[in-house]
Amino acid sequence: MRYRRRFLGMVCLLASCSSAPGSSEPVGEAESPLVSNWEACSRTAVSLGVTAVEETPYLPPMAASPVGMVFSVDDGVRGREPWVSNGVPGAGTRLLKDLVVGSGSSDPRWFTRVGTQVFFAATDPVAGRELFATDGTADGTRRVKDIWPGAVGSFPTELFAFKGLLYFTAGDPMHGRELWRSDGTSAGTFMVEDLEVGIEDSSPSQLTQGGDGALYFLRSALSTFTLLMRSEGGPGAVEVFRTPSDQGIPSPLTPVGRKLYFVEGGVHGGGGSHGGSGTLMVTDAGATPVMLGQFGMMGELAGVDGKLLFSASPHMAIEDMELWRSDGTPAGTTRVEDIRPGPEGSYPEHFAVLGNQLFFAANDGVYGVEPWDSDGTEQRTRLFGDLEAGAGSSFPSELTTLEDLLFFGASIRNRGAEPWVGDGVRISTVSLTEIAPGPLSSNPRSFTRSQDHAFFTAEDNSGVRRLYALLIRPDGGCPP
Repeated sequence: MRYRRRFLGMVCLLASCSSAPGSSEPVGEAESPLVSNWEACSRTAVSLGVTAVEETPYLPPMAASPVGMVFSVDDGVRGREPWVSNGVPGAGTRLLKDLVVGSGSSDPRWFTRVGTQVFFAATDPVAGRELFATDGTADGTRRVKDIWPGAVGSFPTELFAFKGLLYFTAGDPMHGRELWRSDGTSAGTFMVEDLEVGIEDSSPSQLTQGGDGALYFLRSALSTFTLLMRSEGGPGAVEVFRTPSDQGIPSPLTPVGRKLYFVEGGVHGGGGSHGGSGTLMVTDAGATPVMLGQFGMMGELAGVDGKLLFSASPHMAIEDMELWRSDGTPAGTTRVEDIRPGPEGSYPEHFAVLGNQLFFAANDGVYGVEPWDSDGTEQRTRLFGDLEAGAGSSFPSELTTLEDLLFFGASIRNRGAEPWVGDGVRISTVSLTEIAPGPLSSNPRSFTRSQDHAFFTAEDNSGVRRLYALLIRPDGGCPP
């Protein structure tokens, strides 16, 4: 990275760069999981002076258009409306279009890029809540179609890019909430299939592209069962698996090669939380699913170099959450390493995949909650860095990969939770300039790239959450 040598001494003062006794060697410079092609051009992110609306951690708060990042802002004058930014404050960050003129709000959400368009759901005073699209310009921002005619609104959700088209869930008066698709034109926006015939809802959710090229999703059947479906994108979706609705299939559906992994039962933890008991299942390109194991607790899942890595506890009575792997067979579903020996568990969470390595937060009982990495083998599952030296914790969170850079938030010494960036090598993983100086925390999150900027939200020293941008470019492309 551009700032590797300049700030190496400072980084080693801020956080231990040495190996942790009694644990595997942290990643060294010669052991990078991939050759870095991108670099951060600065250690100081720029405030764009606006507060992006973030409803829940499950809705994408922004998406990249051809001219910049598109997101929602309530500026106190025009309500919640779509904005666009090229990463530069002032004129570079502006209202995209006042869809509900005046102080009313169109409340745009579900920003999803498909090709050169960003789709989103917004409220129109005439048509109700419907599907919109933009190319990042005011003239190119428009309602796509009045799916439910009149002011009722079809309430599009679950927006997802698949094979160059947008797939989503919406309702109309004849079919209830079903699966739809759109190419960005009114004529090219139509229902794919009435899965629950008549006005009953099938309510498709968790739309996911499998490694076999098919579209997988969940739907409701008679409000009694949850069905896993497989589709080529047109009519004729095929049922792969069903379970009673009170069991459910919690998120996420996780593709690894041609296989799709999912959990049946329990309340599956996401976004760093840990869920309840569940059964790990796998289907190979839509074939009859195979049960891989039952677990007392299930956490996050991720595909890494052809394997599934996940956090789980084998028994209900012991909360021994550790890192596990699966090759898609019951015999090949095993614990990777007992990071924290004994019954307590290391609780791996905040998964992010960079190259062929999984980065995550875990507590080995000696060095506190710190970043770890693993390729799915015991030999290469190790403490990435003891950022808060000793038994204290840096509590890494919001781990996110943008191109081949790893972004996350972490706390050290007299600093609160602030943004960090690296390329998968400990020695070149650095903290950015504090956004909330001193012991205050900026709590960065929602890391997303648009063109040559990494955007994220963070709290300034007054506690106000703002949108920030950091210039990133391919190696050699940063200004002198």
